Amino acid sequence: MPIPPHDQLQAVVRSLTTTERDGQEMRLLTAERRYPATPDEVWDALTNPERVPRWFGGAVTGDLEIGGHFQIEGNAGGEVLACTPPETFSITWEYGGAISWVDVTLTVEDDQTRLLLEHTAPVDPTMWEQFGPGAVGIGWEMALMGLDEHLRTPDADPAQVQEWFTGPEGRPYLLECMTLCSDAWTAASIAAGTDPEAARAAGQRCTEAYTAPPPE
Repeated sequence: MPIPPHDQLQAVVRSLTTTERDGQEMRLLTAERRYPATPDEVWDALTNPERVPRWFGGAVTGDLEIGGHFQIEGNAGGEVLACTPPETFSITWEYGGAISWVDVTLTVEDDQTRLLLEHTAPVDPTMWEQFGPGAVGIGWEMALMGLDEHLRTPDADPAQVQEWFTGPEGRPYLLECMTLCSDAWTAASIAAGTDPEAARAAGQRCTEAYTAPPPE
């Protein structure tokens, strides 16, 4: 079984700021997590198309070289903008007609690897007011959680892992993780200057969207 939900929450450092790119105001969401593995091992899990589906959930196709384009099945695609193994890579993140930018940096801390994920995106004010940063933050944290589980048990059968998470023991665990994560991004939003009442209302709507029962 994965580590307890509260430990998952404490494993991530979150921040939220406003920045600018190409003259346009952007939201910069960052999430940091340390992994009990070497940078080479974490890098391979992040960039090896045979390993990514084992923790991210979708097959990766395309050209994973600088200037190449990739597609994650059922998710985003984009262009590889920069890559310096095993330290950092930058990609565009293109989904639903929108484009944003993701930068990932790996550094050594003690006997672990620290992963810093930075997601820079123009944000629709209406979407931001409705759901806040959790709409993006929860998704990234679930991916970082999946990466941790994969690095701890790299030979685990993805089908069995998926079955556990959708079963009577795993789904409550996942719902608690999402709820705690949503609360944490609400706190990050307030720390970034959002009106507390508006941030909490958006966070509650985001929690409800992520934890709603699957359609029949």
